Amino acid sequence: MAIDKNIKIALVHDWLSKDYKGGAEKVLKEIGEALSKKNLNYDLYTLVNHLDKENFNKLNQQQIFTSIIQNLPFSKKHFHKYLPLFPFAIEQFDLDEYNLVLSSSHSVAKGVITSPDQLHISYIHSPMRYAWDQMHIYLNQSSYKKLRLTLFLRLILQNLRKWDYISSVRVDKFIANSSFTAKRIKKYWGRESEIIHPPVNTNYFLPNDNREDFYLSVSRLVPNKRVDLLVKAFNKIDLPLIIIGEGPEKKDLQKIANKNIKFLGFKKDVEIKKLMENCRAFLYAGIEDFGIAPVEAMAAGAPIIAYGKAGILDTVNCITSNHKIPTGIIYKDQSPDALKECVKYFEDKKIWKKFSNFEINSWSQNFGVERFHQKFTSFINQSFAEFNN
Repeated sequence: MAIDKNIKIALVHDWLSKDYKGGAEKVLKEIGEALSKKNLNYDLYTLVNHLDKENFNKLNQQQIFTSIIQNLPFSKKHFHKYLPLFPFAIEQFDLDEYNLVLSSSHSVAKGVITSPDQLHISYIHSPMRYAWDQMHIYLNQSSYKKLRLTLFLRLILQNLRKWDYISSVRVDKFIANSSFTAKRIKKYWGRESEIIHPPVNTNYFLPNDNREDFYLSVSRLVPNKRVDLLVKAFNKIDLPLIIIGEGPEKKDLQKIANKNIKFLGFKKDVEIKKLMENCRAFLYAGIEDFGIAPVEAMAAGAPIIAYGKAGILDTVNCITSNHKIPTGIIYKDQSPDALKECVKYFEDKKIWKKFSNFEINSWSQNFGVERFHQKFTSFINQSFAEFNN
């Protein structure tokens, strides 16, 4: 049964910033598109909205409401410094007038307060990585460590973990973006979830069999993406590597990189498209809850070379498995040497010739936008009907 177009819907997202955009914001956009296609209106709530006009117009919202953090000093560039205030700020939103609350959460959005008469469905991109299983990576890379304030940060994260667990009981139904995220939801919150993979604009890319000899990485340059492993591996092999992305690790990575590694910084989608359609292989060394960029690369026909853990296992079919459509190679040790040996094997045995770029593209369509719209709206309709029976 379809949801009545007259019901009131609130869509809650962690934050909107042109400097901190990623897969979560792409999912948010498509959730809005899915609702709009069904003529369902919604209001958008977020901790801060610091989008420029170009990015603001890409959203389909009717109205955006922000939290107290929006107008605090230095919020535009440094709103993350107010992390201890995030739980308090998200709880201040008054959502009493809405029948359905949808949250898109990788931080605190799921923690909004709703009544027993409101259905709250939360799409989880990830339980807070920095508060749970990737805490030590962030502690080691944090500026707090240089200031000798690590103990202070540990106390903040401990309080966040407590709130994160407590706030999870407020959600009626969870959607996980991958099998890995579903396991983490079960581990940290003790809750079951429906798996609906994020939407990827697979139709934007075209597979290409005439590929060049360079390797490609497209990623934010932050600790959990482990771009440092790519740099260390390619320092030991004389093969061209192009790294796209910005982030706090950029300067340190450039310092240790050899001349065969090029950092191109931020690039527009059309430029990334061309690079993905022409690279020999797309590299990923991090532990990603889903990983939109590798799926985009597969849509462009690129084989994937990735560390075999987490969301990658939902999307990449290793050539050594028995899958009908191999889409890449998975290595098992998250280290520069393991990646180096994998790339050397890929090169020495000319493994790229064994892939069909058009079949890789065909596999990527399983994660396309239309598939997401269909699954998402079907789950929302079913859940809302059950809730109101």
